[in-house]
Amino acid sequence: MNLTQRRENYRGILAGDKCVHPASVFDPISARIAEDLGFEVGMFAGSIASGTVLGAPDIIVLTLSEFAQQIHRICRAGNISLMVDADHGYGNAMNVKRTVEELETAGVSALTIEDTLLPRSFQGGDNQLISVEEGVGKMKAALAGRQDPSLVVAGRTSALRMGGVPEAIKRAKAYQQAGVDALFMAGAQTREEIQAVNAEVNIPLLLGGAGGELADKEFLGANGVRVALQGHLPFYAAIKAVYDTLKSLRDGVMPADLAPGQASADLVAQVTRKQDYDKWTREFLG
Repeated sequence: MNLTQRRENYRGILAGDKCVHPASVFDPISARIAEDLGFEVGMFAGSIASGTVLGAPDIIVLTLSEFAQQIHRICRAGNISLMVDADHGYGNAMNVKRTVEELETAGVSALTIEDTLLPRSFQGGDNQLISVEEGVGKMKAALAGRQDPSLVVAGRTSALRMGGVPEAIKRAKAYQQAGVDALFMAGAQTREEIQAVNAEVNIPLLLGGAGGELADKEFLGANGVRVALQGHLPFYAAIKAVYDTLKSLRDGVMPADLAPGQASADLVAQVTRKQDYDKWTREFLG
């Protein structure tokens, strides 16, 4: 795996003047499909990791090692630049440093560390933010854990929804000062929010969603946004496809009647890289 090249490709997007939508991926096959279709970036979210690896909701029960193992499987399957949501870094600032070390080794091109208070505390209520000071400590620890300077470390904040634009700007400026490469603005909903934050920082913005009035990539690109997520539809589509197929079989539908809705042999051969394996078989096994 030429990981540095993938990371430099991701940095090239951050250094550009356009916004791209990443492909939400969750395993080697989905990552290969994204690469074959020309997506510049793959995104592996913490919520999707929890669903893929554990079949669990997004309540921070996934471990760092489980997350890193799935990332490694995704990264070894192709060459797409993978960005990941590393949640709160699986603990305090020391855990954040370890998280960056593990995820860099697994092959990520970019990762985000957020300032939400996670996991939920005993008798805790709605989501809360950690202090700015603790957030800065986490960002510094993340940067200290990086060995390949081409790896992108992004600070992530939910302050727009929990504290409003002034709080988001305060945290954005603090994390920029700490040295992060980009800022992931979770929960952004209006153009005014993006413009206000972008006016106060000098590093690229990443968005957790690009719907509503933030669906215009030209606007986003002109206002510092370089990557904007579009949700995680592929994972949910996969769940529905498997459910519908198994239910039909359980209900007595014949496999031959389901064939038209299945992946073709050619598509399966493409995403499993059958031609490569056939070539290696001839070369190495005769």
